[in-house]
Amino acid sequence: MDLVLEAADRHLLTPYVYPTGWPEGEPCRQLLSLFLITNLGALALYLLFGTLSYYFIFDHELKKHPQFLENQVCREICYALRSLPWISVPTVALFFAEVRGYSKLYDNIEDSPYGWSGVFLSMLSFLFFTDMGIYWIHRGLHHKLFYKRFHKPHHLWKIATPFASHAFHPVDGFMQSLPYHIYPFLFPLHKVTYLGLYIFVNVWTISIHDGDYRVPRFLRHVINGSAHHTDHHLYFDYNYGQYFTLWDKIGGSYKSPTSFEGKGPHDYLRKLREK
Repeated sequence: MDLVLEAADRHLLTPYVYPTGWPEGEPCRQLLSLFLITNLGALALYLLFGTLSYYFIFDHELKKHPQFLENQVCREICYALRSLPWISVPTVALFFAEVRGYSKLYDNIEDSPYGWSGVFLSMLSFLFFTDMGIYWIHRGLHHKLFYKRFHKPHHLWKIATPFASHAFHPVDGFMQSLPYHIYPFLFPLHKVTYLGLYIFVNVWTISIHDGDYRVPRFLRHVINGSAHHTDHHLYFDYNYGQYFTLWDKIGGSYKSPTSFEGKGPHDYLRKLREK
């Protein structure tokens, strides 16, 4: 995140926003800047990719499903916009620790223990580490002690749209993002790679709520896509994973998507039309 902060200071904050006497490295200024950058960045990613997905990928026929709520899209967006600033508060604390040099993020490929291969391997390990972390956190949020208070709001959207992707209770949203933020404190990771992965995970979160169930047949039971996550919203106790089905299979919570078996939301609507 220090790369983004440096660019913001150089091109916007130092020349146009802050008093000239306020040093760029001063902690309070960095915290304030990170809060602004994190909120504006999250908002831009959510609205940009959510809107593109909603208008160009999401099947609007799903809005005719009986479990699609009245004014649902507006409600999803409003809930997300209320939650994102609160989610950003602990997130900014972790970004601040990164900026102050407490993480294992590095600037140059030469700093990687294994060069370019290390960068590539770190991308894979990031995906598998965060997939594991999110699986157990997500599954824990379904426990009766936490579900009603923190995770149930996200399950209001039985037939989700891309805008449901960030419509979490703030505690829920931060907890499920925690593995992304913990990783660079535990393992070396290139700074640009980390920014790219951060954008990727936000886009992926939108994509598994987009109602587009197309996955290459040979990957249907490997990749946790929109079909799997749709069944999670409908049936609750299945498919907690983020990218892969590995941990659901290990944890006994894997469910083959109903849409792959001719019993999904689209099939339900088709049967309604036939009647």
